[in-house]
Amino acid sequence: MELTVLNHPLVEHKLTVLRDKNTSSATFRELVSELVMLEAYEATRNLDVVDKPIETPVAPMVGKHIAEPRPIIVPVLRAGLGMLDGMTKMIPSAEVGFLGMKRDEEHPTQQITYANRLPDDLTGRQCFLIDPMLATGGTLVAATHYLAERGAKDVTAVCIIAAPEGIQFVQEHIDPSIDFKVVVCAVDEKLNDKCYIVPGLGDAGDRLYGVID
Repeated sequence: MELTVLNHPLVEHKLTVLRDKNTSSATFRELVSELVMLEAYEATRNLDVVDKPIETPVAPMVGKHIAEPRPIIVPVLRAGLGMLDGMTKMIPSAEVGFLGMKRDEEHPTQQITYANRLPDDLTGRQCFLIDPMLATGGTLVAATHYLAERGAKDVTAVCIIAAPEGIQFVQEHIDPSIDFKVVVCAVDEKLNDKCYIVPGLGDAGDRLYGVID
């Protein structure tokens, strides 16, 4: 597993505003999109490209073009949807799938899959999993293995913040045959007794979309 933690003043500034409990949902959504766009630069560093001959107004040249099959972006519902706009702005040619997973509250590292909209065959596809929080790590491992069962071997997870416990869990449980990378804006202090990241930013889904009773 390859872990990249962004180190940039813009990221630090935007992340501080994002964390603030007084930040409105509208501003929160905009900041998530902006942070994901900054993360996408690192997340796509090894994106497959091919030569593409073109002509500029001055002369012919050979540039680069994203290779086929197109990469696929997979938000983990529901909070991952808040990151989708930023990722598709950076990779507009990518396809989009959806994966619904939620934590089993009685067993925090186990997940319940309740929805998926993915191709049956992901062989040869570069996959980008997007989920704001890497907390216990259970969702990320389960989602990655879910993609791997469909043939994916190159998976990059893009998260806003992570807990050390979650990173360790992923390192210990991810299938080593998968070329797996994680990009985050920050690694926080710890998880609390409710498996929330501390200091964290609260429940990302609730802050993006409001509380659902």
